Amino acid sequence: MNTRFSVLFYPRGNDVDANGNAPIYLRITVNGKRSELSIKRKVLLKKWNSEAGKIRGTTSDVRELNNYMDSIKVKINKIQQTLFDNNDLITSQIIKNAYLGKNAKHKMVLEIFQSHNNKVEKLVGKEFAAGTLERYKTAKNHVADYIKLEYNLKDIPVKDVNHEFISGLEYYLKTVRHCAHNSAVKYITNFKKIIRIAYANDWIHKDPFLNWKGKLKIVEREFLIEEEIQKIIDLDLKMERLDQVRDIFIFCCFTGLAYADVKKLNKGDISLGMDGEQWVKTKRSKTDTRSNIPILPIAKSIIEKYKDNRVLNEKDLVLPVLSNQKMNAYIKEIATLAGITKNLTFHLARHTFATTVTLTNGVPIESVSKMLGHTNLKTTQHYAKILDMKVSKDMAILRSKFK
Repeated sequence: MNTRFSVLFYPRGNDVDANGNAPIYLRITVNGKRSELSIKRKVLLKKWNSEAGKIRGTTSDVRELNNYMDSIKVKINKIQQTLFDNNDLITSQIIKNAYLGKNAKHKMVLEIFQSHNNKVEKLVGKEFAAGTLERYKTAKNHVADYIKLEYNLKDIPVKDVNHEFISGLEYYLKTVRHCAHNSAVKYITNFKKIIRIAYANDWIHKDPFLNWKGKLKIVEREFLIEEEIQKIIDLDLKMERLDQVRDIFIFCCFTGLAYADVKKLNKGDISLGMDGEQWVKTKRSKTDTRSNIPILPIAKSIIEKYKDNRVLNEKDLVLPVLSNQKMNAYIKEIATLAGITKNLTFHLARHTFATTVTLTNGVPIESVSKMLGHTNLKTTQHYAKILDMKVSKDMAILRSKFK
């Protein structure tokens, strides 16, 4: 990297004493950014030679002061050359600190990451969802484990992060941690934000992510077809825990609510719409965007089932939602009982709402996007790509017209 570097001595003319003497300052400039310090000497302004950056005259005191400034310049040049030879970050402040014996401690990767996560934690519920904080915490742990494995260190200077480090981290996530491609890319994208913070603060002089391209693979999201939904509804479940999980899963199949949103759903989130029917009106935990969803009959019947539950009423909640881990475990039990071989997760209910319940039945994609609380229509369009059933129905209508 080409570094523009210069050293200049000058008298500070706005700080002249009664005898006409001004303090001499040293200005270090690197790539247009300056740092200044006093050399603790003074000079008569009329004796200063601005072009030479020295004092006019041949007296012993003049020669001594000029020689002193030359020795400072030699030291500054040597510091700059050492930084350059070591391929270290070169800034005017770093050179100044080195000259003053205040060698600045290099900013460390995990320290910056932890500082970022601390700020995110304080903004949970305001600017960030709790899930976002958890992803950053997990990403930091992965980076820490990689540094320990690869470098046998607890932390490394952020200046040492380069393209090789990033590629190695991606390989580590996919092999040692067994992350899927998209998961690995998302963790590295989280880490990328930390590096961008370092770059913006001039803690590094080059963005190591410049040549890294992390492209997510399109994942075909599974969903339940109409017959599979009906199989789950028709199950005669004797165990209360499975019955409750089945109810909440089906409720989400017909409302599109994600786990975090159905868990916090309270009675105030259900109100009458302009059509006189009940609607769910809530903000998504993940994106803080509003979701307005008309309540279909089956979802309404599930709400009615739990309206007199004493524990729920005390907490002002609508449904008895368990932990995400338990919900996912129990829904797999339910899938086995229903003879469904798909890998059922609780989030699959949201995909089912987007596909089988709405898009397949002709609900416009713009309406589906609004109900799902998507901030970008492209996110919703991904569901439409996999609906061969809808394509078949649409073409059947067209075929009948041509007949």
